[in-house]
Amino acid sequence: MLFAQPKLTCWGVTPAMAAPSTLLTAPIELAGDWGRMLEGAADQVVERMRHACLDGVRLLSDRQPTRLRVDEHTSGTPAIWLHPDGSSMAWIIVDIGERDWSKLAYQFGHELGHVLCNSWQADAKPAAPCQWLEEAMVEAHSLRGLGRLAKSWKEAPPFAGDNAFGDAIAKYRENIIRGYTALADSQGLTSDAAAWFAGHRSEIEIPGLNLFAQAMSVTILAEYDRAPDCVEALGALNRWPGRTGLPIAEYLRRWEASCAELGASSSLPIRLRDLLHVPQWAK
Repeated sequence: MLFAQPKLTCWGVTPAMAAPSTLLTAPIELAGDWGRMLEGAADQVVERMRHACLDGVRLLSDRQPTRLRVDEHTSGTPAIWLHPDGSSMAWIIVDIGERDWSKLAYQFGHELGHVLCNSWQADAKPAAPCQWLEEAMVEAHSLRGLGRLAKSWKEAPPFAGDNAFGDAIAKYRENIIRGYTALADSQGLTSDAAAWFAGHRSEIEIPGLNLFAQAMSVTILAEYDRAPDCVEALGALNRWPGRTGLPIAEYLRRWEASCAELGASSSLPIRLRDLLHVPQWAK
């Protein structure tokens, strides 16, 4: 995650929706270097992925942006640009190849997950020990969205005659999940999540989408599929001082309280507490 204001060129602004806007309806603008991509094509992919990720999800956060900017960089890693200008815009950075729509959808879905988790404002700097868990949850959020995008693309593609690309998106997603599943098996997560967490905790709690967060994303994806309403709990994250910098017991406890405050399902933090055997009052 970065901290600066670049010079940029914007195009392809979606029409503003009726107020109040939500993460699903906030206008999207594209910025940066999109190369020779057809004007309007990237807009459609981003918009379709947003709907794939958020349709049917109750957006309950009181910290939703009023605009989204998707900024294409030609190098570097995807990120949320934490711009300290006091604006209500969430700024997403992606880095994709020419017309690589699967990669665009995947990267956008992950970063959109961070925005859903209230990690887009200037004070949202990621921190140990719980940033790994947010990374796992937003990675699962993107994989869930890719599955829905593949299905909708095959049924009604945004580009005429492009139905078959839905299979390519599904294959792209399948390859990621296969790799993460292999990691989970090799780490012991699949057989005993509590022993996995206790045995690798010092490595797991390194910030970022590390190998352990990647493995955990498959477990969380299964929870999203099993209980779709648990996705809404992401909107209750990070609404407290310290954000991901709190020990996991306190982090989960604050998350449950935030869910109660917003009227969101608390099934996901409760499930993660049970899965990892985190005592409610332990540090």
